[in-house]
This record gives sequence, structure tokens and C-alpha cells, in this order.
Amino acid sequence: MSDPVYRLLVATAIILTLAWVGWSFYDGMLKNSQPGDSDYHAANRAFEDGQYAQALQDYEQALQTDSDNIHALRGKARSLMQLGRNQEALEAFTDAIEQEPDFAASYANRGILLDRMGHYRDAIRDYEKAIELDDKITEGPGWLTRFLRLQPEKPTSIADRARYLRQQLAKPESERLLRVPEVDEQQRSYKM
Repeated sequence: MSDPVYRLLVATAIILTLAWVGWSFYDGMLKNSQPGDSDYHAANRAFEDGQYAQALQDYEQALQTDSDNIHALRGKARSLMQLGRNQEALEAFTDAIEQEPDFAASYANRGILLDRMGHYRDAIRDYEKAIELDDKITEGPGWLTRFLRLQPEKPTSIADRARYLRQQLAKPESERLLRVPEVDEQQRSYKM
């Protein structure tokens, strides 16, 4: 019992356990939660697991509980985009931008959607607006996020994509290559 390493390990274990119990108590009991938060968090989990229909359902439930939940509205738009319901997604992204016009990720995501829909000039405008609002958005997901997604390579940033689209649109129409489905599918939506 007099081994200093052993005592240090026991003390560390006790401190970490108390911290975990304290955080759990705070998160479950004391933290100010808003109406619809549980549906919103369930939707985020479903979205991260690739269950976009379930995520959409949960985001909509969160919005029924709290129609002003901008985070749920953004999640709904991203889910609609992933489900290929492009027109509905476009409307939801536009609503989110109208409610919070200085949030860069909404412009980036609407740009991705417009890009997928073939509205390249509009996509470039949204990409540029996102970068203007927050230039860090071009950094993309960090190494931990990519690790958790099993994504070893950093995906193309919106700045790279906007640059590429501008170059292609400058070429004669017969020489343009605006879509490469295998590469385009790797572009993920932004959540901030």
C-alpha cells in the first residue's frame, strides 16, 4: 500500500469517477434544457449513424416541441439533403439562413446542396459567403472526426470546390467536368 504509483493510480481513479458522477448529475438534473432537446440529441445520433429518415423524424419532433429551434431546423435540412429531397432541403436551408444570416455552415450546406443539384454558380456564391463569414470553415473536419468516420483522407473543402467550379465554368461547355460522383459523394455536410 505504500507504493507511490499505486496510490497515484487509486487517487486518479477516484477523481475521474467523481468527475464523471458530477458531470452526469449536472447534465441530467441541473443543466438548463430546452423543450425538444432530447429529440434533437436523438436526431443527431441517428444522423451520425447514417439513419437519415429517423434523424429527420426526430428533428421534426424537436421542431414541433419548439418551432424556434434553429439547430433542429438545420439538422432537418441536412437530413433532407442526405435523403435526396432536394427542394425541401433547399427551403429548410433558406429558412435557417433567414433566421440566422451570419451562420456560415448553413451557407456551406446550401452550397453543397446547390452543387449537387447542378446550380453551380449559386453554389459558388454560397461557398464564398460561408468563407466570408467564417474562414475556418474551410479547414473541414479534424483528425478525430475523420478517425471516427473512418475517413483517412481529408475531404475537399468548400474553398477547393468553389475554386474547381470556377475553373470548370470558365472552360467551353464541351470541356467542362463538373461532376465526379465518386468524389462528390465524399463531401460531407457541416455541423457546427
